[in-house]
Amino acid sequence: MNGHEFADVRAVVTGGASGIGLATARRLADGGAHVACLDLDSECGTRAADSRLLMLRADVTDDASIRAGVDGAADALGSLTVVVNNAGTGAQGTVEHNDDDEWRRVLEVNVLGIVRTTRAALPHLRRAAAEGSDAAVVNLCSIAATAGVPQRALYSASKGAVLSLTLAMAADHIQEGIRFNCVNPGTVDTPWVGRLLDAAPDPELEKRLLNSRQPIGRLVTPEEVAAAIAYLAGPSARATTGTSLAVDGGMQGLRPCPT
Repeated sequence: MNGHEFADVRAVVTGGASGIGLATARRLADGGAHVACLDLDSECGTRAADSRLLMLRADVTDDASIRAGVDGAADALGSLTVVVNNAGTGAQGTVEHNDDDEWRRVLEVNVLGIVRTTRAALPHLRRAAAEGSDAAVVNLCSIAATAGVPQRALYSASKGAVLSLTLAMAADHIQEGIRFNCVNPGTVDTPWVGRLLDAAPDPELEKRLLNSRQPIGRLVTPEEVAAAIAYLAGPSARATTGTSLAVDGGMQGLRPCPT
């Protein structure tokens, strides 16, 4: 990678202490970006990350907390040109299996978390765009927004909202010079998936099933998703807005013959 590709990028990554968020922060920093990671567990991030990353505690379910985090990051970085809305949570089950409180919990993080973070960041992004910088927002969506995945009704509904929200924001802010895109991963080898596997009656069988449902035959890595996010956030994608980029091992479009 060109070590200066993202030299003009000043980025905030929510959920940046682990998994896809940390991989994205590192990818951007490798290209010269200045990056702040916002996470509920900033101490974990400090241990896991490196000195290039600014780790700040912020809660995307709390408007005051995320505004303070975004503003603090912008002050520390000198400006803000990129937001990666990565913070998210999961849920399992059909439409019958989660009560109203669980629906509210997941939507608070996966949908309203993006709303709050973007709302807090827009004044900074507008300022950056007006000064000639490439301003961009990348949202973490999912294959669950575009394909029917069993036992994921609540999660799918939240990510379907993220996809639609991305398109709406892209249309709303295109004249201001702010780009909005999303990345739709398949099943990614993250700590959250690891905890699900550990809790399964037969973790090895469950992992084989997860691997087999993706045509490439394995889980997607956080680094592969991070590469897609970095592309959409960076200068090479200046003409790209209102787009969803699948990093799903072929789940969305391929129907390979059984072997």
